Amino acid sequence: MGIPVKLPVFEGPLDLLLHLIEKNKVNIYDIPIVKITDQYMEYIHQMEREDLNIMSEFMVMAATLISIKCRMLLPKEVNEDGEEEDPRDELVRQLLEYKMYKYMSYELRDRMSEAAKSIYKLPSLPKEVEDYREPVDISELLGGLTLGRLHKIFQDVLKRQEDKKDPIRSTFGKIEQEEVSLPEKMTDVEEYARRHRRFSFRDLLGKQASKFQVVVTFLAILELMKTGKIFIRQEHIFDDIQIESREDKKGDPYGN
Repeated sequence: MGIPVKLPVFEGPLDLLLHLIEKNKVNIYDIPIVKITDQYMEYIHQMEREDLNIMSEFMVMAATLISIKCRMLLPKEVNEDGEEEDPRDELVRQLLEYKMYKYMSYELRDRMSEAAKSIYKLPSLPKEVEDYREPVDISELLGGLTLGRLHKIFQDVLKRQEDKKDPIRSTFGKIEQEEVSLPEKMTDVEEYARRHRRFSFRDLLGKQASKFQVVVTFLAILELMKTGKIFIRQEHIFDDIQIESREDKKGDPYGN
């Protein structure tokens, strides 16, 4: 008759591998894959086969270890950067991640045990006591206040405000939006054309106060041309453009 041996229970294949690494006191970054694989296979051969789902997980890890063992016997592979690849790298990453979460679970378990020893009591003070505020004695609060001290406090406040200013951005100018609409500019240009009858396009743009005014004026001239209220002519290429009004001073088109 065989001697019954009670094996320790592990949460999964990574838990078993971590146990074997700690038991053999080896470096997790330099796992002796042959030795660990042999011990791992010896353990799963002794496991009871009652739960096939659990056994399947251990068998998958066994196949992974055997695959790594075979790759260790072959010439080392080289990646795109010309560096040799270690077949154990992925396994080491999984073990480190599992070890981190395992120790975190220990920490949470200890905190839960400590929290179970604590008893909390809700506050039971009367509302009158909670709402009570000690009265403030103004004379005592302002006992040492003088004009000199007030001036010093005022200067400190001003200095803190100055320190908050950005020395670069504070020198920037303020950009304000110009409230000029196209219909308003069309009315102005139309009235200007009615008064002057014939004028230079360049001179008209030169009278504008900003680039925005120039753009809106140009659009206004295009709209007035479309409606037939002004006429544009240019004698030669690169000559100044002349604008003529097609309305008389009373607003009658074509001077009728």
